[in-house]
Amino acid sequence: MFCQRHFPLPGKIVPSQLRRVETPLIPPDAMREILVNALTHRDYSISGGAVSLAIFDDRVEVWSAGKFPNGITPESLTRAHLSVQRNPIIAEVFYRTGLIEKWGRGTNRVAEMCTAAGITAPEFEEITGAAVVTFRVPVVGAESRAESRAESKAELLDERILDALLAGEQSKSGLATKLGLSSVTGQLNRVVAGLLERGLIELTVPDKPNSRFQKYRLTTTGRAAVAEAGGE
Repeated sequence: MFCQRHFPLPGKIVPSQLRRVETPLIPPDAMREILVNALTHRDYSISGGAVSLAIFDDRVEVWSAGKFPNGITPESLTRAHLSVQRNPIIAEVFYRTGLIEKWGRGTNRVAEMCTAAGITAPEFEEITGAAVVTFRVPVVGAESRAESRAESKAELLDERILDALLAGEQSKSGLATKLGLSSVTGQLNRVVAGLLERGLIELTVPDKPNSRFQKYRLTTTGRAAVAEAGGE
C-alpha cells in the first residue's frame, strides 16, 4: 500500500520485549476509511476532479473533488449524522466488500481510532469546493529537521557576516546589501546580536547602541575565527 511505503513508522524498544515495537503513524483502518470515503463521495461530475493524498512533515491531507453532500457539514462528521450517499452504486460496492459501513458511522469510527492511537482526531474542512481531511500527526524528526535547517542557515550567515566585515566596518544596512538581502531581516538582526554576544564583532559607537551612525567591526577574536576558518 502506498501509505505503508511512504509514511514514517515510529517505533520503540519495550523493556519487556526483545523486539522493536512499531506503531503506524495513522491507524491503517482510519486511513483506509478516509480514502474509501473520498472515493465514494467524490463529485464525479467535476471535470478533472480527483482524490489526492498529500504528505507533509507535520500532517497528511486527503482531498476529494466536490463539496460535502447536502445536509453534511464538517462539524457534523464527528457527531451522529445522516448517511448521505452521493454515489449510491459505488457506496453499495464498497459496502458489500466490507470496506465501509452503510449508516454513516465511518468518520466517527475514524475519530475514535485516532483517539485510541494517541493522535488527534482528523480535521474536516471544505476548501475551494473540495472536501479535505487533515491528520495532524507528530512526524518524528520533523521539528528537529526544521531546527537543524535553521541552525545551518544561521551558521552560514555568521560566516558571511564575518567575511563581509574583513574589508572594514559596516552598518547593518550595509551588511544586508553585501549579503544580497533587500532589507535588514529579523534573522540578520538575530545573527548580529549573537555575534556581538560571542565577542566576534563589536559596535563602533558602543555608548549609543541605537545610533543611526552605528556600525560593526571585527574584534581580535573575530579576526582569529575568520583566519582559522580560512578567511585570510
